[in-house]
Amino acid sequence: MTVVTRFAPSPTGLLHVGGVRTALFSWLYARRTGGKFILRIEDTDRERSTEEAVRVILEGMQWLGLTADEGPYFQTQRFDRYRAVLAEMLRAGTAYRCYCTKEELEVLREQQLARKEKPRYTGICRARTEPRAGVEPVVRFRNPPDGEVVVEDLVHGRVIFKNAELDDLIIARADGTPTYNFSVVVDDMDMRITHVIRGDDHLNNTPRQMNVLQALGATLPAYAHVPMILGPDGAKLSKRHGAVSVLQYEDEGYLPDALLNYLVRLGWSHGDQEIFTREEMIAAFDIHDVNKAASAFNPDKLLWLNQQHMMRAAPAKLVPYLRAQLRRLGCDSTDQALLEGVIVAQRERAKTLKEMAHNSRFFFVEHVEVDSKAAAKHLGADALRTLSVVREQLDNLLQWNAAAIHDVLNDLAARLGGGLGKIAQPVRVAVTGTPVSPPIDVTLELLGRERSLARIDAVLTKPSSAPA
Repeated sequence: MTVVTRFAPSPTGLLHVGGVRTALFSWLYARRTGGKFILRIEDTDRERSTEEAVRVILEGMQWLGLTADEGPYFQTQRFDRYRAVLAEMLRAGTAYRCYCTKEELEVLREQQLARKEKPRYTGICRARTEPRAGVEPVVRFRNPPDGEVVVEDLVHGRVIFKNAELDDLIIARADGTPTYNFSVVVDDMDMRITHVIRGDDHLNNTPRQMNVLQALGATLPAYAHVPMILGPDGAKLSKRHGAVSVLQYEDEGYLPDALLNYLVRLGWSHGDQEIFTREEMIAAFDIHDVNKAASAFNPDKLLWLNQQHMMRAAPAKLVPYLRAQLRRLGCDSTDQALLEGVIVAQRERAKTLKEMAHNSRFFFVEHVEVDSKAAAKHLGADALRTLSVVREQLDNLLQWNAAAIHDVLNDLAARLGGGLGKIAQPVRVAVTGTPVSPPIDVTLELLGRERSLARIDAVLTKPSSAPA
């Protein structure tokens, strides 16, 4: 049997980390087993579905690298198929038209609540054969009246539902559009889904869907309902916890591999291993090992993991992500050596690519503005005299590299006294505009001879900068 999984988000809200983890588990299981992963957009709720949500799903999946083998399929493009199956079920008697009005159903509900009964549809129209004037009917599934549905859930274990507790659910609205619980069944049947991996908030839908699948003569998939992700305070994950559009993580400079690494560990583990490459996740993941307890989202852990992935990645792999962040700051570069050098120099000092870009902007602009506080502290009259000497020595360098620059600055520090910091800080402020940068020898090498000397000259030739 070839494993076929699917990720089937509804575009009624933006794709966030809970949905991404479901997609990841489905994708990993398909990849681990040599199976197939399908992307399906469940957009039958036409009032609430939005183009923006669809865009975020598609762009988010692309950014994450969770490539689908088939799809995206859109349920709104499959209405003819749903109508055909509905017609078959009506002919077979496994579905029927219900003419009860909303008002009548509300009265029934109130009566049941007054008797302290569970509100449910009682099958009033099950035996009805004639239409009702002035009422457009819905279509209901004729649920088995007795027996039970046993869900052998791969995460929760055996879960049993009594059919008597399941009413005849609506599978098509009065306007003919299919409901979620019907369209998902037809899709899973047609696409030969073998494993349905989704959030455990769908567990109560599963016995209904299994009954419909059996009425259609379809093979039942295996089900795995993964636990919720909670906020750090134990409450339901919300925007304040991190339930934001997945593309916001891209904007904030997270790496997709780091986000996936973090999410795979929410409810799943492989020994004590914390850091996984994508290949390691595929090799180790098994849906049967997912824990049924909810997990808490920890933004600090995600930041730590992101830096770990930045530290371990080949610099060339990070270049496109850094350039994307630089473009947001209004600068860019096609100098591959410079970009890779900046990444190596800065990744211990930044937890995201956005932070790295902000810290590194001075490498990618023609001129820098010197911070006034830094100038007041590090570019006084004595410092400018020292800077002038440094400039002369640097100009005489035969080879412009970190080692040669380091030797020159060390020699000057020994000759002038006061330590390397007394030499390095005026140079740093002059060439970067701030008192913070990678080691000054590395910074100057990356900036290059021409830009380094030009920035020092700009400071030395300012009217207010003339040494007293």
